Amino acid sequence: MNHDSKVLAVLMLATIMSAADSTVVLLAFPDITQTLGTNVSSSIWTILVYMLVTAVMTTQLGKIGDIFGRAKIFNAGFAIFTAASALCGASPDINYLIGFRILQGIGAAMLLANSGAIVADTFPKERLGRAYGFIASGWGGGTLLGIILGGTLTTLFGWRYIFYINVPIGIIAVLLGIRYIKSKQTHRHKLDLSGMLLLGIALTLISYDAISVADQGLALSDGIPIIAGILLAALFIWKERRTKEPLIDLNVFRDRVLRFSLLAAMFVSLSSFSVFFLITLYLQGIVGLTPLNAALLLAPGALIGLVLSPRMGRLSDRAGARLVATIGVAAFAIAILVYLTLEANSSPYIVIFATIASGFGTALFYPANNAAVMSHAQAAYRGSMNGLLRTMVNIGGLLSYVVSIYIASTSIPRQIAFQVFVGTTKLLGGLTAQFMNGIHTALIGMLILVIAAAALSFARGKLARSRWYGIRRPG
Repeated sequence: MNHDSKVLAVLMLATIMSAADSTVVLLAFPDITQTLGTNVSSSIWTILVYMLVTAVMTTQLGKIGDIFGRAKIFNAGFAIFTAASALCGASPDINYLIGFRILQGIGAAMLLANSGAIVADTFPKERLGRAYGFIASGWGGGTLLGIILGGTLTTLFGWRYIFYINVPIGIIAVLLGIRYIKSKQTHRHKLDLSGMLLLGIALTLISYDAISVADQGLALSDGIPIIAGILLAALFIWKERRTKEPLIDLNVFRDRVLRFSLLAAMFVSLSSFSVFFLITLYLQGIVGLTPLNAALLLAPGALIGLVLSPRMGRLSDRAGARLVATIGVAAFAIAILVYLTLEANSSPYIVIFATIASGFGTALFYPANNAAVMSHAQAAYRGSMNGLLRTMVNIGGLLSYVVSIYIASTSIPRQIAFQVFVGTTKLLGGLTAQFMNGIHTALIGMLILVIAAAALSFARGKLARSRWYGIRRPG
């Protein structure tokens, strides 16, 4: 194995672990909720805070990697992620777990913000698609792998081991990273800490209010946090237009390829995370499967994504990102259409077929789309651009859980819905039909987003460098 392959292996491992921990808690919900004596409106934040931190901090940590050296920030991130995993596993109550998940999210953001930039530093342009294929196989496969590991480890050993498993792997990865990740390029940037704070508060308020309404119903005071969040988001956009080096550089969206590629990434993330969550609810709450059996049904898609992404990355190098990525989004749409045929007594083969289609979508879309974005970034801005891409993806992932819970919980009494979310209730009779209607409604919403993502992916046009090479230059 040559040096470049060793670098890629470490980066892929980082991506798999970071992505897996965005979904690993899903099938551990019942065990976490019952063991720690909490409720789902609290335990859901073990997922949301991780997504929130990675959404808000990734771009700035990419800039910090540009300033101080990507290898330093990447390896430090691996160490933080590993230590936080051990702390998560040892958490005595839900508040400690949420706090340690925040720390774990910071480590994951340091990894995700710099891994793509290190790829661009290491490989020539003609090999970027293949390299990002491996990274994408880690990202796409990792999210599904998290569900599978969460179900398997929770069933066999208990929820704490979904975090403890990261520790020996993380220690080995830190040692390998220190030895092989040597990206030493540095570039001067300014940080946008106030923008990061504004976006973080806005997303937190929106998420909190949506979960609160889903949990307790709509009261007179409800809507105030979400309105405040929207106003802060508007203030964030206003401020970003006037900041020399903003958290999200809106000038990037003047480039046609970047504009459509980044928006497609966010829409695909929003819909795909949401679909995984909804199907998990279906398998446990309606079909009544154990976390382990639910995980096994979802395994084929993870394997397809892991195996095919590098090959599809090579294909995007030859055929171009536009065609390959758009076909990938179409595969996601096919998966959702198949899921829409599910009923309470449907054959498990329907789920298997749909997850295979979703795995093909992952393998096709992410390598091509990532290469399209990163090929437009100058060396000085690769960390920032990769951070922006991950920010868009993670904002989509965060909102997906919020939207899914809200839509699905409006179809049946809230308390029963939340018992389904934590896997403590299997629905029967008329409630099953009502909940299936709620899931179908949410899936139709996700299908609309996927169709929009396909249109954006196709509309990006052929890859050709324009004058917008990345994050706006200072001055």
